[in-house]
Amino acid sequence: MNQASLQGTASENADGSGRSVPTGAPALPEIPGTLTVDARLLIWLSPSFPVGAFAYSHGLELAADRGWVHNRDSLQAWLRDLVELGSLRNDLILLGASWRAVVAQEMRSLVELNALALALQPSAERRLETVTQGTAFLSTLSAAWSCTALVSATSSLKAEVAYPVAVGAGSAAHGIALEGTLQGYAIAFASNLVSSAIRLSIVGQTDGQRVLSVLMPELHGQAAAAAATTLDDIGGAALRSDLASQAHETQYSRLFRS
Repeated sequence: MNQASLQGTASENADGSGRSVPTGAPALPEIPGTLTVDARLLIWLSPSFPVGAFAYSHGLELAADRGWVHNRDSLQAWLRDLVELGSLRNDLILLGASWRAVVAQEMRSLVELNALALALQPSAERRLETVTQGTAFLSTLSAAWSCTALVSATSSLKAEVAYPVAVGAGSAAHGIALEGTLQGYAIAFASNLVSSAIRLSIVGQTDGQRVLSVLMPELHGQAAAAAATTLDDIGGAALRSDLASQAHETQYSRLFRS
């Protein structure tokens, strides 16, 4: 190897991480703590698990149609608001409360949490989105990953189950740690919306991955914060996303159900 090659290698590893980082490349965002997602969650929250997540854009389709979200920067800002101020934040709080209810075997509380989760939906389509995925999640889990604790938890719930409540209950029934469940749910939520953005031609696949990379610290931080929150912390300010989900119900041409 000549001197120029050696110099190039040194500059590529100047961040001290041992990773190959091309000269001039932006530094990777630092993620606090350690990701601790259980292997089962990788299956349950993956696109292969039949909950139909691919059919929902969470109002993003309307936002794209109106020009509110039209490139990588606007998509990143839209998703960051959902993570920090909107529906994902509330979902994580509800998931945590549901997990704790199952661990404490407080099934009446679980039923009340599910009713609250459904009542918080700002539109008919967002209610459909969470109910369809939540009910399918528990149905598939019961068929393929059944256990005694899961049977006890699901027997108290009615036909319509909100998705974060279902994931929290299923994870607790299988003894999966709350912190890992919150992390997995947050990452799956953002990944699904990035996938929707790609299909809406807002960004390409590479830019979609750039968005997820930048958002990882916020996703991890919000999941960590949710582990210590209570129902008193529920609230949000991502109003344009809520309005987008309402307007999407009458959008003329649609790829998604929400």
